[in-house]
Amino acid sequence: MALPNEKLAESLAALKRLQDRHMVALRSSDLSRTHRERLVKNGFLQEVMKGWYIPSNPQQRQGETTSWYASFWDFCASYLGDRFGNDWCLAPEPSLSFHAGNRTVPQQLLVRSPGGSNKPTALLYGTSIFDTRASMPAARDVTEIDGLRLYALPSALVEVSPGFFTQKPTDARTALAMFSDASDILTRLLEGGHTIIAGRLAGAFRNIGRERIADDIVRGMRAADFLVRETDPFDTQLELTLPRRETSPYAGRIRLMWQEMRGAVVDNFPEPPGRPNDVEGYLRRVDDVYATDAYHSLSIEGYRVSPELIDRVRSGTWNPDRDAQDGEHRDALAARGYFQAFEAVKRSVTSVLANENPGRVVDEDHGGWYRELFAPSVTAGIVKPADLAGYRSERVFIRNSMHVPLPPNAMRDAMPVFFEMLEQEEHPAARVVLGHFTFVYIHPYMDGNGRMGRFLMNVMMAAGGYPWTVIPVQRRADYMAALERASTQLDIVPFARFIGELVRRGMSGERTAELPSGTRRPAE
Repeated sequence: MALPNEKLAESLAALKRLQDRHMVALRSSDLSRTHRERLVKNGFLQEVMKGWYIPSNPQQRQGETTSWYASFWDFCASYLGDRFGNDWCLAPEPSLSFHAGNRTVPQQLLVRSPGGSNKPTALLYGTSIFDTRASMPAARDVTEIDGLRLYALPSALVEVSPGFFTQKPTDARTALAMFSDASDILTRLLEGGHTIIAGRLAGAFRNIGRERIADDIVRGMRAADFLVRETDPFDTQLELTLPRRETSPYAGRIRLMWQEMRGAVVDNFPEPPGRPNDVEGYLRRVDDVYATDAYHSLSIEGYRVSPELIDRVRSGTWNPDRDAQDGEHRDALAARGYFQAFEAVKRSVTSVLANENPGRVVDEDHGGWYRELFAPSVTAGIVKPADLAGYRSERVFIRNSMHVPLPPNAMRDAMPVFFEMLEQEEHPAARVVLGHFTFVYIHPYMDGNGRMGRFLMNVMMAAGGYPWTVIPVQRRADYMAALERASTQLDIVPFARFIGELVRRGMSGERTAELPSGTRRPAE
């Protein structure tokens, strides 16, 4: 007779066989009732709706959304394909956002299908699918990306509602910037006699500096005897010149987000004091704050570190074998890596205080920070040396976040543009806030992105003369909520105000964070 653990192992093996076939949305019929009930009971399977499941992590807390948000797009692709075959596609608006590199999980996903029910299908955590009964676009106007059937980009731009340009201007501008000429769009405008839409799109292209495409749309329509009145559908003018031959949605998205957010950052952040004259004094203050910074930054990431552990690591009395026996091995390795990375970041701070361009310094140095951050884990055999070679090559998800970081193939487009924007940015506040936010928005590494983002933020602080700023673990919920709002709604104001408040306190001489009460301050 099989033991309970053996039975669970059999069920897990059945689940693995499905996952090896890249199945994310699982129907009741994909597993026997015995396997299904056993996996649900033990937390390895989560019911999304009657008859449909996703694999889950049994260690995640009750109500944690990570497994669902990580599975959302794959689940929808499988579920909709099972329900409608090929007779479905996302509506023009979500199609355009997806083309523009926006993978944020929506509260409600709009879908078109001749077999649609014109009502929502409830999913997990307040999300849903609304399938509208509507005819499908022509075959040439449907494309497939990652299993999702979308309106092709030219067709989506023609069909999208006028409000999209004001409600999601970054998505709209990113999509527009992917066109190098007017031919694909003009064909559809002429075939449908879309004079109003032609005027709107001509104005939209002119808004992003694509004058030639705008002119070709107007001239092409008029040559066919259509009367076109050009209108700009955006609320704001773009103050950024987009490269004409850069068609990557990820590169364009980073440029546009930076430009659209920087004004709000400057308006909600303290004026920069300017680079300090006393460089040695500034570096001493950075040293003084190390223990507090390490405690709070590591605690934000879920590590259990004490001031005493941080002290042992810093003073060189750290003993990984003893700490392993104390049950602190993982935390001690993280603390040691943080110390080594902190020392590397201090060298970058010295460079920017010597008036080197901070964006260029971070571009050149951040790979070294990352290697130091995880070097102890490589030595201990927990992390493979190859993992430190560069940016991630797999998908990554942020715990409980509806923001889905950029796919691995976007790293080579997004990261060079990120550092280009950082290097060209002249206002210190924009470098501080947008440097941190954009880095974690892209999420270039499998692990350590938060710590790296805070290191980057503090190098930018030094470049503007702001004090090294510690984000206290007690404010973690506020910190993460502000990042989430910026990532999913592109509203940077809460994050700028959150960091700005801490900076103001630091500039007034107040400590923004303390070591836990009842512990001694580590030796300086």
